[in-house]
Amino acid sequence: MTDVLTWTVQQRLELEERAELLRKELAGVEARLARLEAAEVVFGEWAEATDGGRSSSGIAEPGPVAVTPGAAGMRLVPDRVDGMGLEALTSDYRRIMEIVADADGPVMAKDVARALGRELTSGKVEPVRGQLRKLADRGWLSRTGAGRYLPR
Repeated sequence: MTDVLTWTVQQRLELEERAELLRKELAGVEARLARLEAAEVVFGEWAEATDGGRSSSGIAEPGPVAVTPGAAGMRLVPDRVDGMGLEALTSDYRRIMEIVADADGPVMAKDVARALGRELTSGKVEPVRGQLRKLADRGWLSRTGAGRYLPR
């Protein structure tokens, strides 16, 4: 009986590691996809303005581009350094930080998901767990051994 339990725990741990690797790979793919979508829009606008490159568009130099977190591979959650405030985070991550800070003690992902008004299904809680883990990995939160999170 304990062999089955040991095997089950081992399988779960292997799947958690694989899921984390897939999340990271997905983030990279989504960043590339966003860059390609932006390039399509720019090219489409250029093609319309120049009749597919057959006429001069009269377009001089492009203006300044607003850089937002997550654009062109920019991190949504930067590594935290002393003196850095919550304004360095996107509004979603700031809201998560506020929820963790306002809690009476360590919080779990489902607690944060509930405070965000999300359903408590795994499909809604797991992304929050990933966001909490990312905040902890980058120095914004502390993670306990039991998978709970505290402000630093």
